Amino acid sequence: MASNSSGLWSSPAVRMGVSISVATGLYGISFGALGVAAGLSVWQTCALSLLMFTGGSQFAFVGVVAGGGAGAAALGAASLLGVRNAVYGMQMAALLGPRGLARLLSAQLTIDESAATALGQADKEEQKRGFWTAGVGVYLLWNLFTAAGALLGNALGDPGRWGLDGAAVAAFMGLLWPRLTHKEPIALAVVAASIAMLAVPWVAPGAPILIAAVVGAAWGYASRSSGPAGQGANAQEAAR
Repeated sequence: MASNSSGLWSSPAVRMGVSISVATGLYGISFGALGVAAGLSVWQTCALSLLMFTGGSQFAFVGVVAGGGAGAAALGAASLLGVRNAVYGMQMAALLGPRGLARLLSAQLTIDESAATALGQADKEEQKRGFWTAGVGVYLLWNLFTAAGALLGNALGDPGRWGLDGAAVAAFMGLLWPRLTHKEPIALAVVAASIAMLAVPWVAPGAPILIAAVVGAAWGYASRSSGPAGQGANAQEAAR
């Protein structure tokens, strides 16, 4: 038994998954406190973590609710941020090939952290270990600390007083920043963020995120149209 445990801990994917689980799970305290502060009950806040289980979408949901937005706007903002998990899901299905119950479980555990841990490994077995370690670890700790934050929410008072509102933003930026390795993603992030901030005083809570998402989708479509295929079509037209 000790030999098996030692063997597992020697796996780079397992070590990475555990460290990511602890770091990410701790942010659940922030979500739990913010959920209660936004007017949700402890059980409602915990249910979001148990069922929705995608941090960015959860923070967007409670942020819109806290700002006085309608439920539809909150759900729309959360859904848009959750679309990325569908893309991760297709990648993980092709990479890991889960079947039966494991396929359903992997769908629930497919998040930024589990996908990144799996994709960061070169060996097939390490990819599987990384995915399941990070997925299960984050799920357990995220829900544990969400419950702790929700239960302590009233005792903590204003989440902003303890920096818990800023912790959510810092966590999201920590996930986003390493992906901005080229000029175009950086430019898109700056444009979308600027448009969202400019829209805040003029539209209902939740709408700035939707507007920024539309801008991002339009940018992506335009970039794809002007890519190699588009350039080839233009070259053919010029030759005629």
